[in-house]
Amino acid sequence: MNTLPPFGAILAGGRNVRYGAPKALAMVDGARIIDRVMRALRAVTPDLILIANDADVYASVGLPMRPDARPGLGALGGIYTALLWAREAGRPGILAVACDMPFLDTRLLARLAGGAAHGADVVVPESGGRRGVEPLCAYYSTRCIAAIETQLERGDFHVIGFYDDVAVELVPPDEVRAHGDPQVLFLNVNTPEERERAEALARG
Repeated sequence: MNTLPPFGAILAGGRNVRYGAPKALAMVDGARIIDRVMRALRAVTPDLILIANDADVYASVGLPMRPDARPGLGALGGIYTALLWAREAGRPGILAVACDMPFLDTRLLARLAGGAAHGADVVVPESGGRRGVEPLCAYYSTRCIAAIETQLERGDFHVIGFYDDVAVELVPPDEVRAHGDPQVLFLNVNTPEERERAEALARG
């Protein structure tokens, strides 16, 4: 049994089109969003990695960094790249989060990482979002790599397109709500207006 902790993988490969600048570096309540993300992850796993396609932009973050192994795959590409890195390093998997989520809850992150002990390949919170789950706040085992590669071979680039081919453990909504309001926990800052909302929530 692999006793090494999973990597905490921060996914920052997006183009920031709607925000107009690197959103992970935007400030919320006196701290960069990515610093808030790092603080939450470090409470669960000490070893963080960053998946980003512009090394210059994120140089100040100070994390080991790699670009997408296969460009153009969106969030799925970030998960895949982080999993390849984890396998290379002998890690069991990754605790993957988006770079623009300022209100991650450490207890929920620990719950996701702990689900791996049950033999799950994916541990993901259920949500009211369009996918029904939050794939950018989830645990992924390196066993997912083969399923993702099979998915890509059939031309499917959906971020949860491989879920049917692996063992998925869902964290139910009532359990998620025990850690906070899902609309806050999983808030993504994609626009300046959403950053303003996050600022108000943080100060409120």
